[in-house]
Amino acid sequence: MAKPVIGITPLVDYGRESLWMLPGYMDGVAEAGGLSVMLPLTEDPEDIARILARLDGLIIAGGQDVSPEVYGAQRLPLCGETCPERDRMESALLDAAMAARMPVLGICRGIQFINAHLGGTLWQDLPAQHPSEVDHHQPAPYDRPIHTVRLLPGTPLRDLLDTETLPVNSCHHQAVRNLAPALLPMAMAGDGIVEAAYSPDLPFLWAVQWHPEFSHREDGNSKKIFRALVRACG
Repeated sequence: MAKPVIGITPLVDYGRESLWMLPGYMDGVAEAGGLSVMLPLTEDPEDIARILARLDGLIIAGGQDVSPEVYGAQRLPLCGETCPERDRMESALLDAAMAARMPVLGICRGIQFINAHLGGTLWQDLPAQHPSEVDHHQPAPYDRPIHTVRLLPGTPLRDLLDTETLPVNSCHHQAVRNLAPALLPMAMAGDGIVEAAYSPDLPFLWAVQWHPEFSHREDGNSKKIFRALVRACG
């Protein structure tokens, strides 16, 4: 059988006027038996329709902060750099992928964007708005676990990983504040932050706050997340 083709939304570097991709996203997909492609940065509806017609799955990757305008909030001083072009592109991509019931995995910014687009809200800066003892923004190296999350019983991620407590890596200053009505939590940090979520109404719409693209080389549970996406695309 042909390998499933999974599109990954591009990382945007304004300073270098470039689009780029961390190899861990692509390597994680390849190791799981899929073929990945970095998508162009486009908002054109016809282009997005043609792109999705050639894909079997989608990863909404990490990157800049989600624009507060996406979830109807006023920008706070500690909100970081945003990328309105990605916000608009991912809005169109996510709507079309959900309509087609295409498998989607959100990672880091991905869980934040999916939640915001579907009607949830975000903490714009955790240290200022939701301080806690949980280290959500670890220094390099990023492939090591820095805190644990609790996997909720009866959720797809708990069923997949078959464990109650999961060590995760973490590098973010924004996070889910109010979960979108269409989503249910799959994992929680000790300070109450939603660390993974899914849609119970779609075959595969999962999102995690941590970084399997950094940890998949050594961590079996990160490998399983990529395999679950690729399997859902088969």
